[in-house]
Amino acid sequence: MITVSDITKSYGTGGNRNQVLKGISLQIADGDFTVILGASGSGKSTFLNVVSGLERPDSGSVLYGTSDITKLSDEELTQFRKDNIGFIFQQYYLLPNMTVEKNVRMGADLADNREYAEIITAVGLEDKQKKYPSELSGGEQQRVSVARALAKKPKVLFLDEPTGALDEQTGRHVLDYICKLHKEYAFTIVMVTHNQNIAQMANTVVKINSGKISEAFTNEKQKTAYEIGW
Repeated sequence: MITVSDITKSYGTGGNRNQVLKGISLQIADGDFTVILGASGSGKSTFLNVVSGLERPDSGSVLYGTSDITKLSDEELTQFRKDNIGFIFQQYYLLPNMTVEKNVRMGADLADNREYAEIITAVGLEDKQKKYPSELSGGEQQRVSVARALAKKPKVLFLDEPTGALDEQTGRHVLDYICKLHKEYAFTIVMVTHNQNIAQMANTVVKINSGKISEAFTNEKQKTAYEIGW
């Protein structure tokens, strides 16, 4: 269980200080598929960064079980993310001097996963394994990012607009594959998006507006990646 209690987050100083998160509290059950839905500037990506341990809140707590990650040292927090968390961002953050295969293997090595090649194949990059990021399209780079995160076998997978650079066919395929692994390995998914269609795939939907939760509900029936609109 991830328990978020009254977290706030601001940027800037003095009169230029901008409060992005304004006291958000939320529980995310183990194995859940939660979508954080909101318009650009609503605070949803900042919320993702705080809950995943990439950024520290100004106040409040983020508990994984009974452990409050806001109390960890920088070194402990880095180790926590390494052991537990996977990330898929809008920006790909691939290592430019490494091939597709080596970028994905970097994630796999953290989990001692020797079966990462099948993940590369599943995201449609089998024939691109020896290519470098500069030789790939934006959509292909995003698929490398997806494969790297999944190869790590995370306990919690955080995704920030994961289909933003993908065409419809590839986007549906990638989402379908992520959901297949989610069912197989029962990890927790927390996905940020502004796409209300993708929210129909989630178990729990949380809407954020102006740094606060405006609505939270459970989908009675979860749609597949091939059932939603695009």
